[in-house]
Amino acid sequence: MNAIPGRSPWLLAGLLVLAGLALVALGLAVGSTGWHWPWSADAPDAGQAAILWEIRLPRSLGAWLAGALLGLAGAVAQGLFRNPLADPYLLGSASGASLGVAVLLAATGLPSAATDWLPQLGITGAAFAGALGGVLLTLALARGVQQTLRLLLAGVIVGVVLGALSSLLLMRLPEVMRTLQGFMLGSTGFLGWSAVQVLALSLVPALIVALALARALDALALGEATALSLGVPLGPARGLLVAVMALATGAAVAQVGLVAFVGLVAPHLVRLAARPTHRALLPLSALAGGALLLAADVASRWVLAPQELPVGVLTAVLGGGYLLWLMHRRPL
Repeated sequence: MNAIPGRSPWLLAGLLVLAGLALVALGLAVGSTGWHWPWSADAPDAGQAAILWEIRLPRSLGAWLAGALLGLAGAVAQGLFRNPLADPYLLGSASGASLGVAVLLAATGLPSAATDWLPQLGITGAAFAGALGGVLLTLALARGVQQTLRLLLAGVIVGVVLGALSSLLLMRLPEVMRTLQGFMLGSTGFLGWSAVQVLALSLVPALIVALALARALDALALGEATALSLGVPLGPARGLLVAVMALATGAAVAQVGLVAFVGLVAPHLVRLAARPTHRALLPLSALAGGALLLAADVASRWVLAPQELPVGVLTAVLGGGYLLWLMHRRPL
């Protein structure tokens, strides 16, 4: 993949920041009834102000933050596993989150129509606990983080097994299928200011730790033997990188559900525009992931208004289309 000539990381960062700000403005203007510019009215009433500041703004900011977490986790995963097709869900976090939500719904016995409060309270906690449990189970099966290939295989096994358990619960309790399906398709409709705070408090330490390990990721790209010869402590570095992935992915999944392809595509787009080292790739992937998910969120509200598409459907279609184009451009 050839980088676009003359595109520096700083220029790309500026463009992504401007894109994010423009998308936040669009998010304020697009609601359930379609396009409605909130500042066009001469004297907006209290209801309009409440919709703007209590619904649309936190939803837009939360979507950007969730996308930034997934983009950061994707860049870390691709550097850690030295595989451009790695994504944040490789360590069993997605299947663990789905199982956590399925267990909660089965235990409470609440029908989907009675769970309006659940996405912010119960589902969020169950998804985060399930994602964390999936990662911990992967680490236990892999016997730590010393061997990357063993860690990757353990993540695949955990994902298959936990996914099968979720399917078994759905077979026994089909009444919870609708709620779980909404979680698995991804949704930004329940993001509020509390979710924005959780996502922001997760992004800041994850980004700081990832940037501190940027040199280790650069060394790993040259091979484990080279990284060891450069004095990189592979064991502790892998452990911290896995912790960053778990925190970023778990926080995002707990708030917006399973959103596909954002963590996979965001680092690819950054590498297409520039050839940065990981010190620039990590924050640029976060910026790109935020812009991607926020763009999908705005489109999900706009395309079929007043109906709303699941945001995960749009990211899957757009991300899958991008990968198909990439395969056509660079056949295997």
